[in-house]
Amino acid sequence: MEAFLNTTLLVGIGEMGDKTQLLALLLAVRYQRSLPILGGIFIATLLTMAVTAVVGSTIAAFLPPSTLRWVLVAMFFAIAAWTLVPEGDDDADEVPAKSTHSLMLTAFITFILAELGDKSQIATLVMAARYGDFMNVLAGATLGEMIAISPAVLLGKTTAQWIPMKWIRMVAAALFAALGTWVLIFGLE
Repeated sequence: MEAFLNTTLLVGIGEMGDKTQLLALLLAVRYQRSLPILGGIFIATLLTMAVTAVVGSTIAAFLPPSTLRWVLVAMFFAIAAWTLVPEGDDDADEVPAKSTHSLMLTAFITFILAELGDKSQIATLVMAARYGDFMNVLAGATLGEMIAISPAVLLGKTTAQWIPMKWIRMVAAALFAALGTWVLIFGLE
């Protein structure tokens, strides 16, 4: 349960103001149909986070605990620093024009491409390596992602105006740094 809750919190807060949240907002504003967009994003999130959680769990199985500890500390601090960097608003070019394909497929493909190498994916990898608990990390990462993405899709433009992204980034960075410090001081237990 700890793996689920911590992963949900980290991915959810870390995703606020991220390029994928902005992409979801752009899709919602452009197409004005929330449910197909959320469906495509959910399936893409489930797929990308599953692959990432498998990789993280595999790393945990093969690295000795002492090495894994230092890898996790470095990754938590790197994610904390990365989180402080504001994301650009240049995702408009990534949204393909509406075609004969369904909107759900458009959201799925666009979201998978935007999610590759994203902070939430790295956080999921780190949490899977930390806990070695594929199912709880996958469920937590998917829930955290959807908690962050759903308001942007459902509320459209108004969401972006009311969320102070600078403060969200600072809180997320502090959480990642706190986890890095925790692992540094107390190890993996």
